[in-house]
Amino acid sequence: MHVIATAGHVDHGKSTLVRMLTGMEPDRWAEERRRGLTIDLGFAWTADLAFVDVPGHERFVPNTLAGIGPVPAVMLVVAADEGWMPQTAEHVAALNALGVRHGLVVITKADRASPSSATTQALHELSDTTLAGSPAVAVSHDGSGLPELRSALASMTSRLPAPDVDGDVRLWIDRAFTIRGAGTVVTGTLTAGTLHIGDELQLSSGARVHVRGLQSLGSPHSFLGAVARVAVNLRGKDTVRRGDALLTPGAWLTSSEVDVALRSAGKLHRELVLHIGSAAVPVHVRPLGTSFARLTLASPLPLRIGDRGLLRDPGAHRIAAGFDVLDVRPPSLSRRGAARLRVEELAADSFLGKRFIAVTEARAMGWAAIGHRVGDWLVSDEHWKTLASQAQSSVTAWLDAHPLAAGMPAETLRQALDLPSLDLVEPLLDRPLTNGIVPRAAETLPQPVESAIRKIEQALRENPFQAPEADDLRALGLGRKELAAATRLGRLTTIADGITLGPDPYPQALEILATLPQPFTVSDARRALNTTRRVAIPLLETLDTLGHTHPLPDGRRQLT
Repeated sequence: MHVIATAGHVDHGKSTLVRMLTGMEPDRWAEERRRGLTIDLGFAWTADLAFVDVPGHERFVPNTLAGIGPVPAVMLVVAADEGWMPQTAEHVAALNALGVRHGLVVITKADRASPSSATTQALHELSDTTLAGSPAVAVSHDGSGLPELRSALASMTSRLPAPDVDGDVRLWIDRAFTIRGAGTVVTGTLTAGTLHIGDELQLSSGARVHVRGLQSLGSPHSFLGAVARVAVNLRGKDTVRRGDALLTPGAWLTSSEVDVALRSAGKLHRELVLHIGSAAVPVHVRPLGTSFARLTLASPLPLRIGDRGLLRDPGAHRIAAGFDVLDVRPPSLSRRGAARLRVEELAADSFLGKRFIAVTEARAMGWAAIGHRVGDWLVSDEHWKTLASQAQSSVTAWLDAHPLAAGMPAETLRQALDLPSLDLVEPLLDRPLTNGIVPRAAETLPQPVESAIRKIEQALRENPFQAPEADDLRALGLGRKELAAATRLGRLTTIADGITLGPDPYPQALEILATLPQPFTVSDARRALNTTRRVAIPLLETLDTLGHTHPLPDGRRQLT
């Protein structure tokens, strides 16, 4: 199936033409038929073509944009007796802003006036738009020209790109209503993906719903693939309206702030209305240079990079600009100079800039995941190289400022470089972490500490179990950090808080204790080791823990 929208000025015969092609009445409301004026979207079809008939009056342009937004091809209708008119121009401006490239010009009422003038004018007006080069066909009320029109429609639809039936579903809803006994029914143009009865889908509000039934062209189906006009009967409780979307769950990100490239933009007011799909959302526009803008949406929409939409100024009744979505998770512009830098990034097509994107988010953003992949993250090659250099400098500076530390905590480096995950630190440095720190390449002690430690080592060689007192350590300038550094280097051993001995004192202690009658008391061990109870008790407790000695109920110990 192919879906085509109509476009053109009011009373130029769009609905009449659809009626002649399909034999169906596209106007759904009694008021429309009574007044002979299309007010809202109408729908009609043949065996292989579905038409979305849009209003031509300027008061109903939002309805018109909801109809043409999701549709890839258009039938532009111009009356031979009136020619190019204001709403023809606005509809074409909208189609141009949306980037619609497949069109057919139909000159109606050819029995009332020669179609040549209207044809020449229409093709001239289209020459600077995306519809330039569209063929033209003239049709009369008596049906003259209908065979040529059907042939031209077949030719146009044969050139439409093949849909991605395996893609993610984003069905922009153009109608929502309730049927007694069936519940909520929504309609729209399915441009990608496939729907099945029983599918779980997600509304753009976040609510989950299930597909209860499917129809297309008035017939029920168990499944429907793109492209198709579809009616979906939903099971689930949530308010649904035009402009909402039915989505593949988890496959889309809703965005309330996007960066866009502008097309055909003049001077933009700060407050406009964004139109995309069937949605119309007020936006605040922050220009970024002359070619880009940051759009802040009044309500979030499921958007992807590459989406095309338009900005309309409802007060001036004009299309202000077309746009292409460049980023649906743009960086903050709060820092001084951030806007200027962002313009440079967008102009250079540097989507990532100085940030990381989770691989799982990249697909939902509609971004072709190129760049440097690090685990679950994507980063530009340039930024990764810059960060690697900054990381080395940061580690060196931190270690210089903390000479007694075993290394720089990885979390400190992560925060300094504003990395989104601690898992990025190790690959950034290209060396392993040790217990959550970036270790020194070769740890040495500062010279004053080295001199003090040598004095302690000398004293312990002479009396291995006479641990230096706190006053002695203080006099040598040795505190907790200095002793911890010497302990890491294997120069000293801390057996308890404030009690430091030489490297691996346990074998020598066991050798001495083996000379005692077994079992032995703490006093026996103290005298044999030539030490104090302050040292003897934690030393024996450590030997107990290591399994070298065994405490007895009477307080004595024996070697195991």
